[in-house]
Amino acid sequence: CSEERSSREKRVVGRSTGGCGQARRMSDVEMDEGAGAEMDLTNQDVINKYKAAGEIVNKTLAGLMVYAKPGMKVVDCCAFGDSLITQQCAMIYKSKKMEKGIAFPTCVSVNDCVCHYSPLPSDSPTVSLKAGDVVKVDLGCHVDGFIAVAAHTFVLREENDTAPITGPKADVIKAAYLAAEAGLRLVKPGNTNAQVTEILKKAASDFGVNTVQGVLMHELKQFVIDGNNVIIEREDIEQKVDTFEFEQSKVYTVDVFMSTGEGKPILRDARTTVFKRAVDQEYKLKMKASRYVIGEVNKKFSTFPFTIRAIEDERQARMGVTECIKHNLFHTYPVLWEKPNDLVAHFKFTLLMLVSGTNKLTGGIVNLDEYQSDKTVSEELQNVLAIEPTKPKKKKKAAANAQMETE
Repeated sequence: CSEERSSREKRVVGRSTGGCGQARRMSDVEMDEGAGAEMDLTNQDVINKYKAAGEIVNKTLAGLMVYAKPGMKVVDCCAFGDSLITQQCAMIYKSKKMEKGIAFPTCVSVNDCVCHYSPLPSDSPTVSLKAGDVVKVDLGCHVDGFIAVAAHTFVLREENDTAPITGPKADVIKAAYLAAEAGLRLVKPGNTNAQVTEILKKAASDFGVNTVQGVLMHELKQFVIDGNNVIIEREDIEQKVDTFEFEQSKVYTVDVFMSTGEGKPILRDARTTVFKRAVDQEYKLKMKASRYVIGEVNKKFSTFPFTIRAIEDERQARMGVTECIKHNLFHTYPVLWEKPNDLVAHFKFTLLMLVSGTNKLTGGIVNLDEYQSDKTVSEELQNVLAIEPTKPKKKKKAAANAQMETE
């Protein structure tokens, strides 16, 4: 790449293949051990920044659920989510120069679409939401590189529709949500990533659905959205991960997909629009459009995934991204699918492993009374769900907000 990389990017090493449904065994932005002490949850300022990012993510999820209506274009929903994150980031830490903004672009994946659907305005045919769709929203925000991500699934309803959700929709959404809630209760010091994988498998079995191949839940660090320590959702012969114990002061995602199908995502013909800069790769690009794209990415997104919809000149972006991919400057997040008529649900939480316990920073709440399944929750899953999660402390929120406004 002919563009000069930032000093932070020059210190990072590794690789990543990128994308749900693909193995990512090493982050391409994991810091060198000799690069200096990393700020973590032992620092109250770091906690405040995580909480600020988490609040923005949760408000954006809630806003999107209100915004999404039958007939709405998916591209408009994605653009709305990104704009909410950007606007809220502009309101905090106003006087302190720091990077803040989108850590993962808004993706709205419907029904049999598993993940990463974030279309461009020029894409054809235009995909619009319909009543009864199973809608998955996935997004992320960072403040000074401290990341909060979340995903939520809901059934899109007509305004006056209050009938309970039943059948496969109820099964797959309850399975995914209860699995995620069980998973977060097991992310605590002394437990292992293998315990989380096992309870996800059990939840899928209880509801007669399947976990999804290739899903890895990463440790989060400053400017690192895909850290090396991972929880695998579905371990099989093709993909395994090393077992490790959770430690205090770490940050993790619990990222759960459930499918009424086989849980083996495939590619179709949907355009890939989400990418991440491979900061360990350089190449002197030939095309003017490619140099424009890499310049915009280095300036605006640094180490985080982005959508080419966020680049002002879409035509140049579509042209330039091809050469960047060809020379391994970008990792791709392809749009993945189950078979037609299958349904996929997705829930993702960000967890802070604080001294007081594991805190669920992000993620929506599902009213389980709206989903009537004839499946029975096993005693094993019930026992894990009965563990009392750590409640977030709110007494210092006003002080933290005042700090964000004045800094």
